[in-house]
This record gives sequence, structure tokens and C-alpha cells, in this order.
Amino acid sequence: MNPLNIEISRRKALGLGVMSATALGLASCAGGGTSASGGGQEGSGKLQFWSNHPGSSKDLEQEMIDAFMQENPDIPVELVSAGSNYEELAQKFNAALAGGDLPDVIVASDVTWFNFAFNEATAPLDDLWKQAGTDPDSYVDTLREDYALDGKHYGVPYSRSTCLMYFNTDILDKAGLPTDRGPATWQEFAEWAPKLVEAGGGKPALVVPDGSNYLDWYFQGMIWTFGGAYSKEWEPTFTDPKSIEAGEFLKDMVGKKYIEIATDPTVQFGSGNAAGLLESTGSLGGLKKTATIPFITTYLPGPKPGCPTGGAGLAVANGISDERKEKAVKFIDFMTNTENTVKFSQATGYMPVRKDAIDHPDEQKYLSENQNAKTAIEQLTENTAPQDYARVFVPGGGQRIGGALDRITVGQEDVTAVFEDLQKDTQKTIDQQITPLL
Repeated sequence: MNPLNIEISRRKALGLGVMSATALGLASCAGGGTSASGGGQEGSGKLQFWSNHPGSSKDLEQEMIDAFMQENPDIPVELVSAGSNYEELAQKFNAALAGGDLPDVIVASDVTWFNFAFNEATAPLDDLWKQAGTDPDSYVDTLREDYALDGKHYGVPYSRSTCLMYFNTDILDKAGLPTDRGPATWQEFAEWAPKLVEAGGGKPALVVPDGSNYLDWYFQGMIWTFGGAYSKEWEPTFTDPKSIEAGEFLKDMVGKKYIEIATDPTVQFGSGNAAGLLESTGSLGGLKKTATIPFITTYLPGPKPGCPTGGAGLAVANGISDERKEKAVKFIDFMTNTENTVKFSQATGYMPVRKDAIDHPDEQKYLSENQNAKTAIEQLTENTAPQDYARVFVPGGGQRIGGALDRITVGQEDVTAVFEDLQKDTQKTIDQQITPLL
């Protein structure tokens, strides 16, 4: 797919999304505006950074904050645990927008950042970059432009990811399968699966998170490889025969116990209780430390593209003073500078977000010694695509899709019936909240 066409299409969606998000009546509307009195931390002089600590990064985030304060003793920063995931953090930020005690910097995910930007709850950064001396061109272009809306940017890339496949090489070897790659297609996975289960002593061939833990993100790549999609721009396509075929495949793999929907799949895989794992690149850092088994990382099955991009960036609250905004941007620039994005990437598994990070001596040495970390960087350019509107632009999309996937996997419900419900619910949301404003 032509990258230019992707970007034009994405920007069209964002422009329409401004109107649709406004129609939602989100709590974030209460926090719009740029008055200096908006932030509850104004009197303290201390910047608040709200994070869900992607990739179990709390200690590392505090270490980077401490280094920032050593260089900038006049800008104290407090790290606040604002939720266990991106959605909880977004909910807390919405509550703060209504109540007044605003943070200065937040982690904003691929699904949440644009709602805040649309409602003017987060600040455009372009002028602030100039004031703070930040060079936006130093960010990886595709990652930086994920936060672009109407010629302005409302975030910077931070914990950016793709999905990865992880495989226990001992089980691959015992099953007589290649130990240096994953299945090229999901059809090949279906051929591998019984061999992996047998070699693993009855343990599942693959563990995947459930619908409340981003199964809707992971399944997105699978549905593409079957020729289906969640949507074609604003048109839901859950009832397309190819989309239903992908759903039937997932249901069948779970029904045969080849794929298991797990509440904590990373721990299950890392302890040797599954042959494979479908998770974020952000799980790599933890697995390196805790896994008791040898493993490789691989691309998601094709045909390409078989994997969506994802992850989160850093955004600045709009309802704080201009002085605090400038300090917040200086802080963000530091947290994502070359040295820190290299450190963050190596510790968590997320991708480096600065262009020169790949050529940094520490990163070159690390990648030469850690092929597993190299996989995500290479897959980004070879096997990924932007996400479907139905998940990231239609209000409640991810939660809606995740619930439906739980019904066909855990519940083993009829795929056609569930996807018909999903089609109707998604179309109803579009008709009520988007179409009237087109």
C-alpha cells in the first residue's frame, strides 16, 4: 500500500473524527481551553507526569526523571501511577479535566490521544517545540506523524510497539519445526499447532490475551491476512465473508485448544506453559528477565501486512499555563531523547523513537547481541499497516470488538451471529455520532 495514500486517508479520518468526538459529549470537553488557572498543580511548581508505566517501566521512568531533575533543578517532576493500562489512565485524565486537578504530561495511547486532541484537552506542540528548542524532525517520521491533526502535533512517540510472536525454541525443536522463524501464514500455524501441542506435553500452541486486554488489537492482523478487515474507512466490514472466515478460524483454534485465551499469557509462556505467545513488543523486556525457557521473536503470520502498529505517546494537558507547557515539552524532549529512547527500548522491548537511535553505539551493540529485539524494528517497515477506523476512530471500537471476540473464543458462540451484532452496533454508532456530521 502506498504510504502517501495511507497518510492522506488517515488525515481524512482525523478531520472527520474532530466532529464525531465532539458529538460524544465526553467529560474531556469540560477541560478544554488554555487558561492558566486550569491546572490543579499550578501552585506547587512541580510538574506531574501521569503514566501507566508501559512495559513495567516505573523504576526506569523514575530513573530518567531523576536524571532530568539533575540537569534541570528548577523543574521538579513527580511521577504518578495513573492506572494499570492506557484506558484507566484516560479515564482518570477525563475525571481531572472535569475536576480541575490536571497533570502536566500524560501517556496517551493509539486509541485515546485523538479524543483528547479533538476536544482541545491536550495542547498542540509545534509552537512549544520551537520555544523549547526541540527538533521534531529527529523523531522517526511515521511515529511522529501518528499524532498529527490538521497540520499540528498533539503528542510525541514514547512506548511505540507492534505485535510479536514469541516461540519456545525447545518445543519447536522437539516438534521438528524450524527454530529460526515463525509460521509464514495462519494456515501454516494450523499445521504446526498439533505438533506444538504434542511436543509441549498438551500445553497450548499459542496463548493470547482476552478481549479486555487488547485481543481486538492482536486479531486485527489475523483478519487482514484472511482478506477481511474491521472496516473500510467508515464502512464496517465484520460481516464480509473473509472477516467471518478469520473469526471462524480463531474460534476453531481455540475450540481445538491450539490457541488459549489467557488472563496472563506472558507469564504463562515465560514459565514454559505454552509453546507460543502473541503479545506486544513491550513484553520483550520482561520476558528477557523472567522467562525460564529459551525463545525467539518472529513476525506475525502473513500475507503482509499481518500486524498493526500500536503503543502510546506523551501529550501535554491544555488547561495549564503556557509556562508549564513549555517546561512540560522540555521534559518530554528529555524523556524521549536518543539516550533515553535507547535505554527505554532495551529495557521494555518498545521501539526506539528517534532516528539516530538505531546508529547509537549502545543500540548497535545491543541489537547485534539481541536478535529478538531487532525483530520489531524490522517488522515495522515490512509487515505493518495503520489500524482500521472501526477500532481507533469509532467511539468505543476496541472495547466493542474485544467483547465480540470474547464471545466467539471463550463463549464459542456462532461467529456469523456475533459479527452481525458487531456490525449493527458499529454501524449504529457511526450513524448516530459520525454520519450526521459528515
